[in-house]
Amino acid sequence: MIVVVGPSGAGKDSLIAYARQHLAENPNVHFVRRVITRPANAGGEDHSAATPSEFDDLKAAGRFAVDWDAHGLSYGIPQDVCDWLSRGGVVIANGSRSVLPCFQRAFAQMTVVNVTASTDVLADRLEARGRENRDEILRRLARSSLEIVGDYHVVTLDNSGRLADAGERFLNVINDCLPKACSR
Repeated sequence: MIVVVGPSGAGKDSLIAYARQHLAENPNVHFVRRVITRPANAGGEDHSAATPSEFDDLKAAGRFAVDWDAHGLSYGIPQDVCDWLSRGGVVIANGSRSVLPCFQRAFAQMTVVNVTASTDVLADRLEARGRENRDEILRRLARSSLEIVGDYHVVTLDNSGRLADAGERFLNVINDCLPKACSR
């Protein structure tokens, strides 16, 4: 299991999309399509949309290997990823630093890819989204901790520059986990 984490604007979705494009023909690599309580057409990552009640029903039925709530939404990693892992494949999921302990309990072998970018790059990317002004963004970035706390195998990728540069480093991490499962 490779769990991709990092702050908003670091480029997690972009790196995952880069790897997906380059590994589309590799049957040993599976990219998780998360279940999220937001509309399918909301933009951002490709996900399975669910209403809050649908999400709760899926959770009650044991359909998630890991689930969490953040920013007013619920997120779920489908239980079927365990099938991919049991066949010796590598599974890549967009996760959250706050729920790494849950991922660790669910997956014995896990690598955390911590995507980072400089404060200026994060601020530029977040400002381009148009949800906050520059001062609000800089205050938020100053308050947030980007530290990974816990006993995890962590690979940090700086995505401040060209996507292709960080993307190639991400592909190397994935390839290091093939053909065997990532070891810890």
